[in-house]
Amino acid sequence: MANVMKPSTSPLTTAEIAALALSLAHLGSGPQATTARSGLRHAFEHMELDDEIISTTLATLTEPMPAPVADRARTIANAITSRLVVQLHYQDVSGRVTVRDVDPVTCMVHRDYWYLVGMCRLRGAIRAFRFDRIVATEPTFIPARPHRADNFLPFQGKRATLQGRVAAA
Repeated sequence: MANVMKPSTSPLTTAEIAALALSLAHLGSGPQATTARSGLRHAFEHMELDDEIISTTLATLTEPMPAPVADRARTIANAITSRLVVQLHYQDVSGRVTVRDVDPVTCMVHRDYWYLVGMCRLRGAIRAFRFDRIVATEPTFIPARPHRADNFLPFQGKRATLQGRVAAA
């Protein structure tokens, strides 16, 4: 197959990166998924990003998720696409599990972890939920309130910082 190169008119937005990476992360490790991840790595090579972002997040963005996490990620991705609230059973850093209804906004990677960014109805604020701390997900039929993803992603410029932009769940 021939390589076709067209000049880029605009870089990917942070919301587009998050959506592509999440879609790839739960695909598994088949040949199509491997090729798609290679394409994402290639796209990153042509973006003006801080070296720290590349070194700490690229592997996480392009590696398949463990099967149980991938199952939860599919439920989350479906909720984002369908604009429906998702119910999370979430274990905080001290081990307490809470059940939360979340208006999902987007997913992102910060360093070694995937996060769901959404409006937590329990806390009444935007929160970032680390995927590896999400014990279970349940779809709902409750319409989610609309929120622009670009308003909640921490890597708006060249630096990726979670501090100050997204409160930890």
